[in-house]
Amino acid sequence: MRTANSMKNVAVVLIGQILNILLSFGSRIVFVKMLNAEYLGVNGLFTDVLSILSLAELGFGSAIIYGLYKPLAVNNESKIKALMNFYSRVYRLIGFSVLGLGLVLLPFLNVIIKDAPAISNLNLIFLLYLANSVVTYFYAYKRSLIIADQKNYIVTFYKSGFFAVVTIVQVVILLVTQNFILYLLVKIIFSLIENILLSRKADILYPFLKDKNKEKLAVADRKAIFRNVKAMMYHRIGSVVVEGTDNILISSIVGIVWVGFYSNYSLIIGAINSIVNQIFESVTASVGNLNVVESEDKSFDIYKVMLFLNFWIFGFCAISLWILFNPFITLWLGSNFVMNHWIVALIVINFYTKGFRKATLVFKDAYGLFWNDRYKPVAEATVNLIASVILAKYYGIAGILLGTFISSMTTVFWIEPLVLYKNGFKRSVFDYFKRYAKYAGATFCAAGLTSLAGSFAGEQGINSFILKAFMCLIIPNTFFLLLFYRADEFKYVMEMLRGLFKRKKLAKVNHSE
Repeated sequence: MRTANSMKNVAVVLIGQILNILLSFGSRIVFVKMLNAEYLGVNGLFTDVLSILSLAELGFGSAIIYGLYKPLAVNNESKIKALMNFYSRVYRLIGFSVLGLGLVLLPFLNVIIKDAPAISNLNLIFLLYLANSVVTYFYAYKRSLIIADQKNYIVTFYKSGFFAVVTIVQVVILLVTQNFILYLLVKIIFSLIENILLSRKADILYPFLKDKNKEKLAVADRKAIFRNVKAMMYHRIGSVVVEGTDNILISSIVGIVWVGFYSNYSLIIGAINSIVNQIFESVTASVGNLNVVESEDKSFDIYKVMLFLNFWIFGFCAISLWILFNPFITLWLGSNFVMNHWIVALIVINFYTKGFRKATLVFKDAYGLFWNDRYKPVAEATVNLIASVILAKYYGIAGILLGTFISSMTTVFWIEPLVLYKNGFKRSVFDYFKRYAKYAGATFCAAGLTSLAGSFAGEQGINSFILKAFMCLIIPNTFFLLLFYRADEFKYVMEMLRGLFKRKKLAKVNHSE
């Protein structure tokens, strides 16, 4: 059941995410053509402001999902109702807190916006962004219940479906009216409808939620939740600092033009991450269920498989980015927007080192180990800022990216696996570093072979790009296959895939009969 749910989650999420990326790209073209660049700036600014206000959530989302794993696994309806009643009150409080903070911020918009754009109704526009954000908080707890019950495909289906409808309607509105207010109102209305329908779906899946008898959460359970939330607060703040400082430092130290160059590469990285991240997030609930009902040895065996898949996915993506980044930018925007190979190499290395953490983070979160490394993000953020500022003075944008790499390798690289192995698996973390070295070495060798082959394909032109893309598809995957086809992790994946195909074939036969 866990495997089937995970595969279903991954399949639906992949389709939905790819559709979202294509629609986002198309709608952005219309947005830029129908509205001026100042609207695009306002959109980015208000989105970032509200992401900062979302810190009021303090990590309750992760705490909710972790708290639901065990009662869902043992079908403890009384405990689930108590948790849901508690979470509904918490999220109402969070929603009103974000609303209050947004209203307090409203008079200071002129301070935040250095050069006020020639856009009318700026305060109203901010309030519409705020309303769209606040709406989600009043329904988030039921969404979390569905995700924790390994049914993330349901949430993704609603989210992707409504995103497609909203995007199409917004494009039509921009083409016909060029009215930004209507553009935002459509998003709010459909966001409200999506959340209401998803809430009703949760009531259908879990009819006991409609019982008028309000179960109360035990004091010990509340203390455990708030302990996890306190730990997650550090993670949320640290994440915002680390993720949000590179562009600020590039702008203030190197120059705003370089932010534009870097953003083109970040856009591609973001598109890849949005797909891959959803894959790992889709299996988190299944891992949580696994840790509740299975032994530590079984959990560790599945972790090794996920770590292997983690390596293969991000190794292949990193090699492809290294080979194809600049040829793609040249075809897309022109050679004037291409950055030098040292900067591209650092972008790819940071992508790989961050991506390789996915499997470890999935299991760490599923084990609920939020408290054990609560100071890690603070240390990472501090090292990142200090190293990036110092190195930027000597190496520009490359120095900032190198600072990010240094902060990762001196903190999260060893702290996260140490916490998981020590507190989750009860094993020596040496196993992790041995596997990391083996997988990193394989990725480096495959990158060298692919780069050597790509050097014979020419530097520019669509034919050269297609040939290099084909090499990226064949060479790394063939190299990984030859290197690891005897590994237990690879055999497990193949057995799992064969089992899924057999079940599908059997289901078709039964259906035809």
